[in-house]
Amino acid sequence: MRPARERISPVVRSLPPSGIRRFFDLVAEMKGVVSLGVGEPDFVTPQHIRDMAMYSLEQGYTSYTSNYGILELREAISDYLEHFIGNVYDPRREILVTVGVSEAVDLALRAILEPGDEVIIPEPCYVSYKPCTVLAGGVPVVVSTTVQNGFQLTARDLEPHITERTKAILLCYPNNPTGATLSYENLEGIASIAAKHDLLVISDEIYGELTYSGRHVSIASFPDMQERTIVLNGFSKAHAMTGWRIGYAAGPSDIIAAMVKIHQYVALCAPITAQKAAREALLHGDHEKERMKNRYDERRRLIVRGLNEIGLACFEPKGAFYAFPSIAVTGMSSEEFAERLLQEEKVAVVPGNAFGQSGEGYVRCSYAASVDNILIALERMARFVERHRRI
Repeated sequence: MRPARERISPVVRSLPPSGIRRFFDLVAEMKGVVSLGVGEPDFVTPQHIRDMAMYSLEQGYTSYTSNYGILELREAISDYLEHFIGNVYDPRREILVTVGVSEAVDLALRAILEPGDEVIIPEPCYVSYKPCTVLAGGVPVVVSTTVQNGFQLTARDLEPHITERTKAILLCYPNNPTGATLSYENLEGIASIAAKHDLLVISDEIYGELTYSGRHVSIASFPDMQERTIVLNGFSKAHAMTGWRIGYAAGPSDIIAAMVKIHQYVALCAPITAQKAAREALLHGDHEKERMKNRYDERRRLIVRGLNEIGLACFEPKGAFYAFPSIAVTGMSSEEFAERLLQEEKVAVVPGNAFGQSGEGYVRCSYAASVDNILIALERMARFVERHRRI
């Protein structure tokens, strides 16, 4: 038998394991841990959405669907996007229902990239963007963002990284892990650069509805950007539907058709029960969505204030449900901080370098946790920082 090394693709072998998964293998072995690590709502999916899923099963909806997804869901998505970002998409040709936004990211990259094409990714960034780019044959090109500029990508920082091989820019705002959003001026500048260099934009807007300051603005809503932008969104975060694995892509019909080609071979379609539930969320889920968002906002202010008070300087997140405090006062690396905090005080956070080297010196704290757990975590973190403060 061939050695394991020869049985696995060199491309796959070259990928590092997820920094989040590696860390949570440690968490799983411990008891009494207060977790601020998981990027998942602590709310269950609202009752009316679960009821619709059960009703659809009782009615016998257990079959495959169109590769694009059920038309009534795509129509609901089209109506939603017109209201939410101001763009009109043809539900028959320009919207694809996917197995979560994770699949949509993969499909978008594989649909547009040729070997060696470069994708510009602002960092810190969600853990899957760079590996998915590599798996699609592309080359991730990192542009670091910093707390000094509010963790925002700017046109001035972006343009020097563009080469003849640049094919796309992959944006995620509100951002995981920093919680940053892009100002209107920065979005306008990035759109101008994309048009100038004829680039595509993949815009992951899964946290768009969890924007606490002002209104979410999609780069696809700028003049001439709809034709060069693939908008990705889903139901996991705003509707507390992580386990349903339901997302979607909206964009130019030729790109969506190419994504469908891949989707039909690897997934065929998203589960019909989840699609029925997602339609219910879009049609009747606004009240519960706002209720959960208001709770996250309360927790956001609580955790940011608490982190700053214990000496972990924390940038004010404008969206998503993550705080990204600096750990400079301890002099530790982000991995050392997270591992020692877990071992000594049983609080789980994610090392900032799991989101790229630009995240070194920070940790990600999810505030999609109960107020009680946030308060306990802050108390334990205060003891930890006091013991290890070097500055």
